Amino acid sequence: MSDNVMRGKGFPTVSRRTFITGTGSILGLATLAGRATAAPAPAPIPPGAHVPALVIGTGYGGSVAALRLAQAGIDVHMLEMGMAWDTPGSDGKIFANTTAPDQRSYWLRTRTKQPLSNFLGFPIDKDIPRYTGILDAEEFGGIAVYQGRGVGGGSLVNGGMAVTPRRERFGAILPTVNADEMYNVYYPRANAGLGVTNVDQAWWNSVACYQYARVGRKHAERSGFSFVFVPNVYDWEYMKQEVAGTVPKSAVAGELLYGNNAGKKTLQKTYLAQAKATGRVAISALHRVTSVAPANGRYAIAVEQLDTTGTVVATKNVTADKVFFAAGSVGTSKLLTKLKATGVLPGLNNEIGKGWGDNGNVMCGRANHLWDPTGAVQASIPTAGIDNWDAGGAFAEVAPLPTGIETYASFYLSITRNPHRAQFSWNSAANRVELNWQTAWKQPSIDMAKSIFDKINAKEGTIYRTDLFGVYKIWGDHLTYHPLGGAVLGKATDNHGRLHGYSGLYVIDGALIPGNTSVNPFVTITALAERNIDRIIAADF
Repeated sequence: MSDNVMRGKGFPTVSRRTFITGTGSILGLATLAGRATAAPAPAPIPPGAHVPALVIGTGYGGSVAALRLAQAGIDVHMLEMGMAWDTPGSDGKIFANTTAPDQRSYWLRTRTKQPLSNFLGFPIDKDIPRYTGILDAEEFGGIAVYQGRGVGGGSLVNGGMAVTPRRERFGAILPTVNADEMYNVYYPRANAGLGVTNVDQAWWNSVACYQYARVGRKHAERSGFSFVFVPNVYDWEYMKQEVAGTVPKSAVAGELLYGNNAGKKTLQKTYLAQAKATGRVAISALHRVTSVAPANGRYAIAVEQLDTTGTVVATKNVTADKVFFAAGSVGTSKLLTKLKATGVLPGLNNEIGKGWGDNGNVMCGRANHLWDPTGAVQASIPTAGIDNWDAGGAFAEVAPLPTGIETYASFYLSITRNPHRAQFSWNSAANRVELNWQTAWKQPSIDMAKSIFDKINAKEGTIYRTDLFGVYKIWGDHLTYHPLGGAVLGKATDNHGRLHGYSGLYVIDGALIPGNTSVNPFVTITALAERNIDRIIAADF
């Protein structure tokens, strides 16, 4: 493609510079105060356009690929199913608060599906208008998978815990990857690119909004467990100002699950901002890819353009020389499974759809004594966890429960060494992709989490909360925040993410990782993408 013109078959000539600039404006951000910056409406990708590199998705892997390709002089277009999240709502904020979900909070649902479905014995979900909101609770037969929807993907909705796995555990995570290059080159590069920093522990020890975490530390250490601080991508200086009352409150006001309006360094502020600055990366939001097919040495991509009710308002066909699947573990796996089964990409191998896991996620709460209050104000950004991986197969994030009232509750998200792996398959009769996960497969995760919390309860004379996930239900075993696998590295792809059977098709997201990372996974997804795109640019472009 010329630097000056881009011609789509049957469509008018479009200036590359105009096209890139117009679509790139989708990355416009709000100010820290929550006020919108003035930005023209972005021009989405036109029908018939041809691009050298097309990236499906704008999460961690896709953002890394787009930035590094652009820095290598390659024009990139990114297609994102969710919204741009650059315009405030009627309350003056882009994102809704965790305690008050509205239509912005959920992807095409008419009723919320909150991870904690009950509180103090009462159900807390409520009806909302159908909207292309930020959090997708995608339900399969045995599990609900929470995923970010919008420019920035999962970085919009996660807790920001930026954990590099302990090196001795890496061989069990990605056995075909050289640990030396990951820990010497790509993990450091990923942490720098993501803006990872550590909380000031002296400050942490003094502020009311982390009282809940200090209670978690006290209980862990009294039971003989290792309590470890972990890095995060939150701007700690901003949070200090939140506590001081000199800036609008964000994390200290509980913002997290449905987006954070200020201090969190999402991909919009890091990799994607750098990618936009190159002038070579364009993004079309509310564009859903339905097909990728070989076409005369290129790939033909079928795309649906959505409005904010999820209605398809246009269909487009564009072409690309190379395509990067970065729609997240579930999105990438579902699309590839469908394309193989329906004969669009029949050359994909039989590993497509296999090796999917939930990172061993399971949640629980503990009811503390009245002399152990956890605080009415809780910062929504987690800072630490309880490490019992070697002895019990569990790492438990000491998580916030930002209700705005004193609950005397400690709340945890555990990552466990759950061995179960599921597979995606195509149901032709129902015209959909299904996942064969079984809720009973969560039992190993529960047992591993119990290796921590049974001991703490016995030591403290406390009990599990039974009012958070239903009526008299202790364990949140119905969900995952950390989907991984489905197009596993070295099986569905070569050792750098090239899909077997097709030159120019790549997987570059969490679908490559076989089910578990032993910690929160996004730093590993980012580092692996950095590694793979290095080799791909050197060898394939």
